[in-house]
Amino acid sequence: MQLKMWTYDLAREQAPTLDHLYQIASFTQDAGFNALGLYMEHRYAYPSTPWAHGKGCVTPEMISRLRSEFPSLTLVPFINLLGHFEGFLYTEHGKQYREELFSGLQASPANPSFVELCRRIIDDTCAAFDSEIIHIGGDETWQLGANEASKARIHELTGGDESLDGKALLYGSHFGPLAEYVVEKGRRPAVWGDMYHDHPTALDFMPKSTLIFEWQYFKDVKEWAPFFKEKGFEVVGCPAIQTYNATWLHVEASEKNVREIADDVRELNLFGECITTWECGMFGAYDTLFPALRASASILNGSQGSFYEAYAKESPQHESWARLMSEQLSGLGGTFTPGQIRSSLKTRLLLMSNPFLCWMHHAEEFCHGDRGEKASEIANRALQIAPEESYKGPAMLLRSAVDFVRIAEEARLEYAHGHAEASVAKLAASRQVFDDLSKYARWNHQRIGGSLADIERCRIAKEWIEKVMQRVRTYGDGSLGYLPAWEIITHPKFVPHDQASWWLINRWANQ
Repeated sequence: MQLKMWTYDLAREQAPTLDHLYQIASFTQDAGFNALGLYMEHRYAYPSTPWAHGKGCVTPEMISRLRSEFPSLTLVPFINLLGHFEGFLYTEHGKQYREELFSGLQASPANPSFVELCRRIIDDTCAAFDSEIIHIGGDETWQLGANEASKARIHELTGGDESLDGKALLYGSHFGPLAEYVVEKGRRPAVWGDMYHDHPTALDFMPKSTLIFEWQYFKDVKEWAPFFKEKGFEVVGCPAIQTYNATWLHVEASEKNVREIADDVRELNLFGECITTWECGMFGAYDTLFPALRASASILNGSQGSFYEAYAKESPQHESWARLMSEQLSGLGGTFTPGQIRSSLKTRLLLMSNPFLCWMHHAEEFCHGDRGEKASEIANRALQIAPEESYKGPAMLLRSAVDFVRIAEEARLEYAHGHAEASVAKLAASRQVFDDLSKYARWNHQRIGGSLADIERCRIAKEWIEKVMQRVRTYGDGSLGYLPAWEIITHPKFVPHDQASWWLINRWANQ
């Protein structure tokens, strides 16, 4: 029987209660999947990492209860034993395992203490989960060989022979023994496939029972799946429900990706398919993705039904809303165009603790021409026809981003003309934008276990607006002898009298 699984991304700030997990597991069974992946990173309370148990993380007790309640649903743990270790690395205790200071997301494979921690994490995982498959990560380890210890380890492994792929040896000598340890415990190891594209000889270290999860979010898996099979490994094709790069979801691109890889799984006789869902932080909401995931399961099971048809089965209103927030919104182009990286709009409004970055990068497209006006119309229409309260959040985020950029531009114009108090009055209106978003963030957390960080991001954004308002009052009259540029006075690193903004010129100091 082929694996038909979707993966719930806990690591991007989800904080589900046991009831939320029951809801997600029940949906998974009803939709037609035979497994639910729990992508955990630091959002699982490993007994071996008590120093990294953030508020609202999933506990071993919750997994035990979930297994008891859903005995026929396989829960596959996805753990991370090199890359995507950042939730551990950026704690005071966990920083000892890092590859580099204040940079990246990778631990050091040359650190014996980290390797020992990896083994304890495997022990913890096997104790809580009864799944045959234990996914040990391995993706996006771009910092291989970055620190001096790793460089020395590479030299030791290659004997100084530069014709050898030292990074492949470093990677393989780390993951090979960990995969063998999983085998020794009677389980089947799984890893992501991307690093073997650049370092294929690292496969020589892996036991042949290892499952390769080949993720391709913008094309099929025909390039690399046959390669892995020729090397003797079974392969799982992994498309994406594209939320991380969207204001809400790119429906058409997601469906195309799921269909292409489902066809490859059948044609190439692969082990199965794993639908990935990344980053429902920054106002993503898993319950608004359930119809898309249900359609994905149908496609894996041979159905021809579309994503939009799945929303239509909920109600005509669901389909209309989905078309507004995907088809019509992406049709505006600009920042709404489906891309391959995290949504720049969400990142600049919320992630960087300075919403004025959103103004700096999007004022031109939202304040000139008709893109901003059309985006606002789509947001307002989506709010009006939202079929359920959960669907209002992404529309509110869209409207809030456009509103804030426009308010900030109006405030800038007043500021540029020497009207400091008028500028402050404009900015004052933007506080409501983040008050409204904060209310929804709390509701999203209570309803489906959404991000606690989103609540704090809204608070920080509002506090920053207050700080900028005070700066404009103080320095907007030209009392410094010059008027700082709007993008300078709204920046957290602005210093009065540093007219040259040395913090910006010396970019190396921006750590």
